[in-house]
Amino acid sequence: MSLRRVPAALVVAVLVASCTTQQPQPAPPASPTTSASPTPDPKALEKFTGQKLAWEACASHTDKAFDCAKLTVPLDYLKPDGETISIGVLRHKTKDTGRRIGSLVVNPGGPGGSGVSAAARIAKSRPAAELAERFDIVGFDPRGVGTSEPKLVCLTDAERDADRAEDSESDSTPGGIAKQLADAKTYAAKCAERTKHGKELLANIGTRDVVRDLDVLRSALGDEKLSYLGFSYGTQIGTAYAEAYPDKVRALLLDGAVDPELDTAESLVTQMAGFQNTFAEFGKWCAAREDCALGRDAGAVTKAFQDLVRPLITEPVPAGTRKLSFEDAITGTSAALYSQDAWKFLNDGLAELKRGSGKTLVALADNYYGRETDGRYTGILDVYFAVRCVDSTRIADRRVIEGAHQRMLQGAPFLAGGTPDMSELDICSVWPVPATSEVHKPDVDGLPKPLVISTTDDPATPYASGVNLAEDLKGALLTFEGAQHTVFLDGNECVDRAGIAYLIDGALPAPDARCS
Repeated sequence: MSLRRVPAALVVAVLVASCTTQQPQPAPPASPTTSASPTPDPKALEKFTGQKLAWEACASHTDKAFDCAKLTVPLDYLKPDGETISIGVLRHKTKDTGRRIGSLVVNPGGPGGSGVSAAARIAKSRPAAELAERFDIVGFDPRGVGTSEPKLVCLTDAERDADRAEDSESDSTPGGIAKQLADAKTYAAKCAERTKHGKELLANIGTRDVVRDLDVLRSALGDEKLSYLGFSYGTQIGTAYAEAYPDKVRALLLDGAVDPELDTAESLVTQMAGFQNTFAEFGKWCAAREDCALGRDAGAVTKAFQDLVRPLITEPVPAGTRKLSFEDAITGTSAALYSQDAWKFLNDGLAELKRGSGKTLVALADNYYGRETDGRYTGILDVYFAVRCVDSTRIADRRVIEGAHQRMLQGAPFLAGGTPDMSELDICSVWPVPATSEVHKPDVDGLPKPLVISTTDDPATPYASGVNLAEDLKGALLTFEGAQHTVFLDGNECVDRAGIAYLIDGALPAPDARCS
């Protein structure tokens, strides 16, 4: 798995904190799918689209600049008179009502990322100040996430800790693989058993339904058309919305794009190659430092990393009151590759491991898994699997799954011995509900030109994915030359200026525009 991303500066802020006192709320990006199922009756949904949001003080934010509300939506959009669920919404209202354009709805990615938390961070960030003057900054927690109800529940905190501490996924023997598949079946069953509405929520938690919720939110906010900012998996939501409601889009800015024509296996193979590429860039950066934990030979950093972490498979090292497992070591390393500003912490963590301690790498892995300092998990990983498993046609053929596993590790040798995203393919092969979407080329006739931002050395959503998405959506592409995952509102003046001009005035950058 890999992380979803909010603007990199915000990620680094929490990564820094994760190495000291607190953990952020990360989540992995997903393979793109779009809606491919019966369309709900708009008239039957009027009681939802016409609702008035009851704004009040936010329970989770003491800052009076924010207010919160609950959006009521159908559990199943094809049963509008049936069960309902609630979507948590946060708003930062602009003070400049005379120049207000409308709402800017943001999603940080995932699946599983909290839009409520992301909107609160973005609205107060310096790069977004001009946007906060012209828009109400609005975030929502997708189904099963954060302040939305019911919340998806699969594993207890203790079970998640135990799963991370066990390196059974590194066992590629027939017995080890059989155990992994048995664990996947148990996990899937727990998701259905422990979540309110069980299989019905699991069947209606995917991007198809998140997009429908987003349109209900647009209407409830009083916006005739949607202005939307999506990062990583949030670009998948934006793409699916553009296809379902092209005439209701005002502006669509997508940063860290997922390719809408890759299935789960292909997206993971591509993503692992991206991580290897960024790890090589980290190696060059590290080798230029006298204190590089992997040595001064940039061409040998993969072997040096493997030599350092492989012993953890059988001999975990202390990490405060916990232990650093092999899987947590490669997870923490992957988490730090999302931003160059986190590379120092990765180098420090690897140097610490050489001294027999895994505290920093565990903290980086905690960041990835959404583990708070009190031991509670945000549930990001459970939502990730639940959405992924219904967002793309199921792969059940073990030969295809094992072939994808081999290709992933071939493309990312620094992860050799581990199981990057293996468990995802296993879990989805035994998921208790069918897929609700399928991968395809989006049909977006009538869509105003969107802006896609893609980073040349993005580990999680490779540059080519942004190129492909811009072409599929008939939009503009802005290239950022860098090694990180997402960049808009990260403080790069060139990128921020272009993105803000687009969102406010609809001005697109020149063809082949590049920032560095």
